[in-house]
Amino acid sequence: MTIRADALDRLPVRTAVPALTEALDGHGAAVLCAPPGTGKTTLVPLVLAGLTGGGPARRVIVAEPRRIAARAAARRMAWLLGEDVGERVGFTVRGERKAGRRTVVEVVTTGVLLQRLQRDQELAGVDAVVLDECHERHLDADTTAAFLLDVRAALRPELRLVAASATTDAEGWARLLGDAPVVTAEGVSHPVETVWAPPPRPVRPPHGMRVDPALLEHVAAVVRRALRERGGDVLCFLPGVGEIGRVAGLLGGAEALGAEVLQVHGRAPAAVQDAVLAGGAGRRVVLATSVAESSLTVPGVRVVVDAGLAREPRTDHARGLSALTTVRASRAAARQRAGRAGREAPGAVYRCWAEADDARLPRFPAPEITVADLTAFALQAACWGAPDASGLALLDPPPAGALAAAREVLSAIGAVGADGRATRRGARMARLGLHPRLARALLDGAPEVGARRAAEVVALLSEEPPREYGDDLAGAWRAARRGGDGYGARWRTEARRLEGALRDRPSAGRSLEGRGTGPGATGVGTTDTGVAGVTGVAGASPSAASPQPRRGASAGTDAGARTAADARTDAGVRADATDRAGSGAAAGLVTDDMAAGLVAALAFPERVARSRGAGAYLMASGTGAELGDGSRTRSAAWLAVAVADRPVAAASARVRLAAVIDEHTARTAAAALRTESEEVGWSEERRDVVARRVERLGAIELGARQLPAPDPARVRAALLDGLRREGLGLLRWTADGTVLRGRLAFLHRQLGAPWPDVSDAALLDRIDDWLGFELDRAQKRSGLERVDAGKALARLLPWASGDAARLDELAPERIEVPSGSRVRVDYGGDQPVLAVKLQELFGWQEAPRIAGGRVPLLIHLLSPAGRPAAVTADLASFWKDGYRSVRAELRGRYPRHPWPEDPTAAAPTRRTNARR
Repeated sequence: MTIRADALDRLPVRTAVPALTEALDGHGAAVLCAPPGTGKTTLVPLVLAGLTGGGPARRVIVAEPRRIAARAAARRMAWLLGEDVGERVGFTVRGERKAGRRTVVEVVTTGVLLQRLQRDQELAGVDAVVLDECHERHLDADTTAAFLLDVRAALRPELRLVAASATTDAEGWARLLGDAPVVTAEGVSHPVETVWAPPPRPVRPPHGMRVDPALLEHVAAVVRRALRERGGDVLCFLPGVGEIGRVAGLLGGAEALGAEVLQVHGRAPAAVQDAVLAGGAGRRVVLATSVAESSLTVPGVRVVVDAGLAREPRTDHARGLSALTTVRASRAAARQRAGRAGREAPGAVYRCWAEADDARLPRFPAPEITVADLTAFALQAACWGAPDASGLALLDPPPAGALAAAREVLSAIGAVGADGRATRRGARMARLGLHPRLARALLDGAPEVGARRAAEVVALLSEEPPREYGDDLAGAWRAARRGGDGYGARWRTEARRLEGALRDRPSAGRSLEGRGTGPGATGVGTTDTGVAGVTGVAGASPSAASPQPRRGASAGTDAGARTAADARTDAGVRADATDRAGSGAAAGLVTDDMAAGLVAALAFPERVARSRGAGAYLMASGTGAELGDGSRTRSAAWLAVAVADRPVAAASARVRLAAVIDEHTARTAAAALRTESEEVGWSEERRDVVARRVERLGAIELGARQLPAPDPARVRAALLDGLRREGLGLLRWTADGTVLRGRLAFLHRQLGAPWPDVSDAALLDRIDDWLGFELDRAQKRSGLERVDAGKALARLLPWASGDAARLDELAPERIEVPSGSRVRVDYGGDQPVLAVKLQELFGWQEAPRIAGGRVPLLIHLLSPAGRPAAVTADLASFWKDGYRSVRAELRGRYPRHPWPEDPTAAAPTRRTNARR
């Protein structure tokens, strides 16, 4: 066993070790800022454990945000000690553990550490914890830090805590750790030249999971350019697995490219990840997600090609959808990525965006706690004894709306009680290392379909299958069983873990003083809690087979004070011991397709969906969903949607993964969403009042029947709603009613009060004053159509003041003209109009004025045929100047009618010359 002392001595962070040790001795906590490549992840834990440097022996846990980083860090430290992994240095990630009795430095994922804290809040036997890569602000890491600070404050003040990162908010972390000292290590970084390589043509910005193919083609072209212009290996950063596969295809084989193409991401097999980190003899192009930003040194890399994109979680609570989304990478991430090129020698970074755009990038990535689904976080906090998370030391508080939505989900699935604290059922869910939705599906699905099949389907849902498996969950399940790919191997490992976890009985754990987390706060120390792509949505509900916990029960209750949900959980676990469900072999009667659908529906009850035809569905949440044209499930009447996203500007969500179910399964899984109610309202489709008793599953209407005697008050409200939607045209407006409304509108404009405003809005606001009696008696639209609106409107006349008697004086309905005719005044425009034949006004010197002499009538002078000949408000001026031209134009056309030279002296008439 030979320690590689020369390699340890070359690590730049060694110069900061004395200051770090002094800070921990004096304060117990410290913030370590060290650039990439300085050895903070490998040397510092060895020093803290006393494995090098001659310090006292301690047990150290190093928490990494990713499994690949945890494995790599453990292997590197073991290599420095000249040992194999699993001796004094080991690691634990979900589904894999290499550690033994001699292990004193254990590298774990933050999810594993979170589970251990829930099981044993003292972290017995652990002397120091290093939280690596704090700058990435993963939710598990922030939660773990908060819990550790609680442990230091209440149980273990001697527990040492180091927050380590290459680029971080050092001051913020120092404040969080109680004004802890900040120790900075100087790196020996080689110069990295920046080459700006924007696309030659504009590309569409990313939205959802979609990246413009033109950008990926450009990235592949930049990789080829880098291989031509530079030496060494090329590390190319892309946002996700799909983009890595696309660029790999564009680059072609090793012979054409002159370099081996390798793919590194969280789903890549461990053997591939190890091969990348081991280096190679020839040139290599490593296509990687953000897993390669930090903690990992890829040997031989001299060039970085950065596509400038990253994936972050987003939650759409309104539509019940959550997923990863593609965003522009932050400047901090871009610096981290560029630093990969200067780890071992001078290098270069090709940035696939314009230099002018660089300043517009966000400074840091968004903290996951501010954008992600918080259901798992809320359950962890509830199990910890801090249901509202207000007492937790967090750099950023959780958004109130997102936390409230998460707590609604937990309440619906029986994970928390009325006080917000975890029930025994909730504590068991937390121990499973799954998102609470999937934990619910596993616990409640196992008694119905069997432990093995429930575990296999949940394992599929915990890591979305490759797209080539298709969008049919049952088909993807069969493909995973057959598959010899990396996904299939991981799926089988996770399924075995979950099946084993179902059979494990809960064990008691310790709690923080005053927290009251009680016997439920136990955990499985060998599992991760992070679940990519599975998120919580407000409104989720347990199945009928999963009763709600007794009110007031919490994780801190006595073991004997058990909830109904706890009893159900334990009963299901006992039944699973023989892989049977319910009473006997009921699980054997359930086909795989039925099992897949039931488990998916239990996980996402608000996403059960009924067909609307042509591949379109309505989910119980009220969100529309559509299947792709080639989907095998397009003909299904019901679906349980497991994965969906909503493209920008799309009206409906796009189904990525779903299982065919029947109505019975939908009713069973989403039983708490079922409602039966009397609905009385205005139907826009039927344009009438609809009164019926309706059964719904969330937004899905299951059935309805007519309501024979609806509540009159609700009918009245529906009719009023119809009037507001359709307008007052629903009433019967006679000619007299229309004229009255016009006269009142004119007087209101000219004189104001007490003459009423009769606009639609004003009349609807005063509906009881003039239409209340008729509205009370009407039952449907036909009742409104029988109402004489004019007679009802007369109720608004100012009778009390006596002004109503002046209506004909101020706004006469008709005006008597010189011929003796009584002509109706048109009040429909801005100025009242008197339209009359020209010959009937002979002798009239001036147009009459109304509204107390304020407003002259606008005279429309008509030809003998009733067509407009002239318009004037000044009749005397017309007779003097305008009449002559009208006479010259019309007397030849209408020779039988009088056309005197002096109309002011002529006798008015309605007749022709002959009849006169």
